Amino acid sequence: MPHPTDGGDDTPSLDPPWLPTDARRESLSGEDSMPEPEASRAARWGMVRDQIEARGVRDPRVLAALRRVPRHLFVPADRFDEAYADRPLPIGFGQTISQPYIVALMTELVRPRAGDRALDVGSGSGYQAAILAELVDEVCGLEIVPELAGQAATRLEQLGYTNVRVRHADGYGGWPAAAPYQVIVVAAAPAQVPAALVDQLAPGGRMVLPVGRGNQTLRLIRKGADGEVKQLDIAAVAFVPMVFDADR
Repeated sequence: MPHPTDGGDDTPSLDPPWLPTDARRESLSGEDSMPEPEASRAARWGMVRDQIEARGVRDPRVLAALRRVPRHLFVPADRFDEAYADRPLPIGFGQTISQPYIVALMTELVRPRAGDRALDVGSGSGYQAAILAELVDEVCGLEIVPELAGQAATRLEQLGYTNVRVRHADGYGGWPAAAPYQVIVVAAAPAQVPAALVDQLAPGGRMVLPVGRGNQTLRLIRKGADGEVKQLDIAAVAFVPMVFDADR
């Protein structure tokens, strides 16, 4: 997750009671008996138009997913008014929810498709996992902060995402029991690309992650059908570092 200076000690509540789960389920199913407030819907569509399409993201499925998933449900209640702003936001425990454009760019780069299984490393509040869940058959999420992992799992379940699993773990080892993955999205920066994640990437799969300490680069990794791995640097970024669980 891109990391602004957020104070670190402030731990806003992301507990499930503030989630309007019935309204979200109605929205997901397309029924209008409990419609989403027009203000948040308009803000989300404006976010996609002005921050994401305007910067060159073009995949229509990715854009549609970003219009569907209510980002304000993945931020603390006292940040609702900032949910669609063009920046990351703190979610507690020194972590953040990524800037909308970064989520969109990373998602487009991995080309998620129906039938794919995705690994989401650094799930945070669950927003990236929800975006992926709109686009692939199964999402496996890893989050090193146990409180955030539990909250994200509960939130995604209450929002009706039955194709997502989230568990507490660091990202270095991936989730080998569920591998291989056609899509891997990593929202924390290791010093080097973890070999386990490359191993768990399916032939033909794509992984995107920030790499480096200090100066970081967003890197796309592609594994060919023959297993050959190619890497492409995309842009300079700033994410929280990936750490081993023992380092916390």
